[in-house]
Amino acid sequence: MATTTHHHSPGVQAAATGLTLFAAVMLFISGTLDLFRGIMAIANDEVFVNTPNYVFKFDLTSWGWIQLTLGVIAIVVSFGLFTAATWARVVGVGIAGLLIIANFLSIPYYPVWSLTLIALYGFVIWALCTVRKEDARD
Repeated sequence: MATTTHHHSPGVQAAATGLTLFAAVMLFISGTLDLFRGIMAIANDEVFVNTPNYVFKFDLTSWGWIQLTLGVIAIVVSFGLFTAATWARVVGVGIAGLLIIANFLSIPYYPVWSLTLIALYGFVIWALCTVRKEDARD
């Protein structure tokens, strides 16, 4: 019975490590920004512009708790990515997707910040989905 071994060039391994590290750093930074935005909304919801005719209208204090919770989860997952844990890659894609949705829903309240975070979370998903399982393990 023949076994197949995969030998990857150092460039492939460096790229896999680099993309995972990129995703970990970006998820940490973005999660921290969402954490701060959650704290701002909880502490003083007048910081945000109130949009009276928005379809997805939320109480800003409740919205702050959602942002705070998702931000904390993103930070915890980023620490898992620093250790290259497989669970962190899977959960990282999921939490980044949820945070894209959350930031999309909050565009009328803080548009520039929301669009910036949507872009950052998009890069996180790209980085985590680009790395193949074999490359991340080597």
